[in-house]
Amino acid sequence: MKILLNNQTLNRKLRHFDDIGFVPTMGGIHEGHISLIKRSNKICKKTIVSIFVNPKQFNNKKDFKTYPSNIKKDLSILNKIKKIDCIYIPKFKHIYSSKKKSKIRISKKDKILCAKSRKGHFEGVLDVMDRLTNLIKPKKIFMGKKDFQQLFLVKGFIEKKYKTKVIGCKTIRDKNKIALSSRNYLLNKDNLNIAGKISKNLFQLKIKIRNKKKISQFLLEEKKRLQKTFNIKIDYMELRNTKNLKISNNSIGSKIFISYYLNNIRLIDNF
Repeated sequence: MKILLNNQTLNRKLRHFDDIGFVPTMGGIHEGHISLIKRSNKICKKTIVSIFVNPKQFNNKKDFKTYPSNIKKDLSILNKIKKIDCIYIPKFKHIYSSKKKSKIRISKKDKILCAKSRKGHFEGVLDVMDRLTNLIKPKKIFMGKKDFQQLFLVKGFIEKKYKTKVIGCKTIRDKNKIALSSRNYLLNKDNLNIAGKISKNLFQLKIKIRNKKKISQFLLEEKKRLQKTFNIKIDYMELRNTKNLKISNNSIGSKIFISYYLNNIRLIDNF
């Protein structure tokens, strides 16, 4: 496993490879990331993992400062995985070597879910993914379906601009049905217990809406119930079609998307 700390060593290492699988991360490595790496190892000849906490995608400075980051711990975990060829750990200046302002803007129809309340977030995500893809030139990029809106936007953007395939991989959950996330490291035992109960509630809701005619109204009532029961603030809870992310009134081909605050930590999921 070769650790690459700048673009020069990155270019030297990768220039002879033509079948690269890329797993972009912001650190806080967990089993979800590991599943992406294993998927890349099965499909591609070489696998590169990046660790870069991108300040451009944070619309809240406090959120950026408190984001769980422990390079030493991450490398210790990654070192145990076979077939990782490279770990790319760039500094801000390596990614944003050009001082030109990004012209990336998401369309009005895409300003939904997280994009509605996190101004500039996805512009920052698309900008950094554009830069990383241009640097690494992977054949395939592996991303989790927990951040489904992110996957949807990145796939549409990258596959249109590059000869790179973006592959969505299943959400990995713990024994309590909580979707694994780096932000989970910020939650205490009681918080995680509540998050598990919320997840189980939402899995049950997905079954219940199959027989509901007025799904939007039903979800609105359930949103109020969950907020009261678990003392949480829900940013959104909506049923949307997985192909175009439009509001849906049919459980088939759709998912319940949710974002909520637990102990001031913002969590997202889909069911």
